[in-house]
Amino acid sequence: MNSLTKVKLINELNDREVQLGVADAVSWHSQYKDSAWIFLGGLPFELTEGDIICVFSQYGEIVNINLVRDKKTGKSKGFCFLCYEDQRSTILAVDNFNGIKIKGRTIRVDHVSDYQAPKDSETQSSEIRPRWGSNPSLNSSEDSAGGETIKHTHKDKK
Repeated sequence: MNSLTKVKLINELNDREVQLGVADAVSWHSQYKDSAWIFLGGLPFELTEGDIICVFSQYGEIVNINLVRDKKTGKSKGFCFLCYEDQRSTILAVDNFNGIKIKGRTIRVDHVSDYQAPKDSETQSSEIRPRWGSNPSLNSSEDSAGGETIKHTHKDKK
């Protein structure tokens, strides 16, 4: 099944649920309640992680992104996996971004149930490493220039 057909089917499913007044607990989205990852396909090849974050952060805090790139050239393959801090953001992203056009290309946005972020490898250069580390955690992030882990501490206001 081609990607435009998948976009159409997801949009039709969402429309039917709205028409029938389906409760959140029985919505097709509920089967993905344990995953905060989404798949983005059909992306323009010139988009960077920063561009994608700018667009998709309007529905929630993004804690991890893996823009899949060609290992030899480092160029985008036009799809990525993105993790939100809160799973509820995935529903908003899928419902609102699936089928939109970005730079003339229709993108596909869908839930992912069992995605595991790739482990950073020594062979991966800093230019093609995911913006955040492989662990979607807000307590630490990887510095893309030096590979160091930076701990973020939160101080209580008195």
